[in-house]
Amino acid sequence: MSSAQPKQFKLHRAWIVAAITFVTLIAAAAFRSTTSIMFQPLEQEFGWTRSLTSNAVAVNLVVYGLTAPFAATLMERFTVRKVAVSALGLVSLGTGLTVFMTQGWQLILYWGVFVGLGTGCLALVFGSLVANRWFTKRRGLVTGIFSAAYATGQLIFLPMLSTVVMNSGWRVSSIVVAIFAASIIPLFFLGFKNSPAEANTIPYGGLSQEPAGKAAPRTARATIGVLFESLSKPAFWILAGTFFVCGWTTNGLIGAHFIPAAHDHGMPMGTAAGLLALVGIFDFVGTILSGWLTDRVNPIYLLMFYYGLRGLALFTVPFVLGPTVELPLMFFVVFYGLDWIATVPPTIELCRKYFGLNQSPTVYGWVFASHMVGAAIAAAFAGAIRDAQGSYFIAWITAAVLCLLAAGSVLLLKRIKPDFA
Repeated sequence: MSSAQPKQFKLHRAWIVAAITFVTLIAAAAFRSTTSIMFQPLEQEFGWTRSLTSNAVAVNLVVYGLTAPFAATLMERFTVRKVAVSALGLVSLGTGLTVFMTQGWQLILYWGVFVGLGTGCLALVFGSLVANRWFTKRRGLVTGIFSAAYATGQLIFLPMLSTVVMNSGWRVSSIVVAIFAASIIPLFFLGFKNSPAEANTIPYGGLSQEPAGKAAPRTARATIGVLFESLSKPAFWILAGTFFVCGWTTNGLIGAHFIPAAHDHGMPMGTAAGLLALVGIFDFVGTILSGWLTDRVNPIYLLMFYYGLRGLALFTVPFVLGPTVELPLMFFVVFYGLDWIATVPPTIELCRKYFGLNQSPTVYGWVFASHMVGAAIAAAFAGAIRDAQGSYFIAWITAAVLCLLAAGSVLLLKRIKPDFA
């Protein structure tokens, strides 16, 4: 009689790389969680206006977004590990230096430039590149998991950091984020590999049989060339335009202004931070589900549904915010949370279909730059509206209308045949 040997389970190296990428994306999200809870402490201590603090966030978002496409090029040229480690160092340095600031220009330099550059290199362009290199199967799901890292960072850090700010001050909160970002650096030296070839393996799901398209750019000039080439294609304008609206209605408006807006309605900062963290919980579920759906459903229809749902949810915000958490506000938290970053997996997939496997991370980098420019404009716009009128009402309604326009415009992609589907 021959006894069958039980198969030994062996974890593919791709999942270890994915886990380190996920944790790194959480580190970038950790800083993003600090901005809205620091508005009021900074304004009270230094006498700064909401416009000044909003403009500092706007600079961060612009630098963050414009860094992303060049980050993909830097990772192709200098390796993913070196760029990610340097970026984590910048996040830690910039956040830590805020402890010593006394002037508004320092807020813009540390928050806006240093941390903007660091988080720009750790944006979802980084996640897209890792997913493309390491996965031929489950790529949509993995992209969804990476996208959900933002929500997880928000979930973990918002309640904790808001408590730290209230009990120990905003400086201690900044130190916590700086230490966390620095503590992830050793993971890259212990377990991260730049490509399957470097780890003497193949991507999860086997070698890709899909057309790769043109080679990925390896210089800044080539990266800009990808942009100009993409500008000649209608698909790029649609993806960049809808993602502009995505950034406007997430990072720029809700991410930066939900907590201070809720405080305007009499809600304690801790309660508002808890609600935003709850948005993160539902986004974690919604974004991973979106990644799973992206492997199975036409991404165009997913984006139409996501933007439409988000627009309807935003219309309700001025009417459901109040000093206490009531059922209508919870409905907003649930529906908006499920939709928060759900747009990312189908957008990345459409970039791959229209621009090829090799160049899609760079193209997505430019699409992502549009996302962050939209976020920056929204952050500054909402702050100016609040200073001028004492209310965010116009900001909420403007965002809702933009979402409905995005839901309609994404259907134009149906008329454009993908080159690399």
